[in-house]
Amino acid sequence: MPKVQGLDHVAIVVEDLDVATKLWVEVLGLRSGEREIVESQGVEVQILFAGETRIELVCPLSASSPVAGFLKKRGPGIHHLALKVDNAADAIKDVLACGEEMIHTNPQVGAHQTSIAFVHPKSAGGVLLEWVQNVQPPDPEPTQ
Repeated sequence: MPKVQGLDHVAIVVEDLDVATKLWVEVLGLRSGEREIVESQGVEVQILFAGETRIELVCPLSASSPVAGFLKKRGPGIHHLALKVDNAADAIKDVLACGEEMIHTNPQVGAHQTSIAFVHPKSAGGVLLEWVQNVQPPDPEPTQ
């Protein structure tokens, strides 16, 4: 069984990162963190903070990005929940050993050089889950 350490972030797919960031910061009161392109996932990510909770706004970089397909099919909204694990490779093995399905059978590089893998929604009650292993100390929370 994966050793889940807590919630890493909630990811929200958006059509326009600038417009969505303005809404979440100026209207809804979240603090803005850094923005990063994650080539391996085909997305640009804007980190936001609600207290100590991280929210990631995710925007596809191209029409071929898997997130673009999600956006086209379902529209903007919650994409996945990301859970911290101590070891992404072990978490993948644990899920597969239970006869369940992973989208990634090997860890991928995620935002902030984390090690990530997605659990198929069929194996998580209809929810897309992401395992996130921090392989370097996280950046301090912004003071804005």
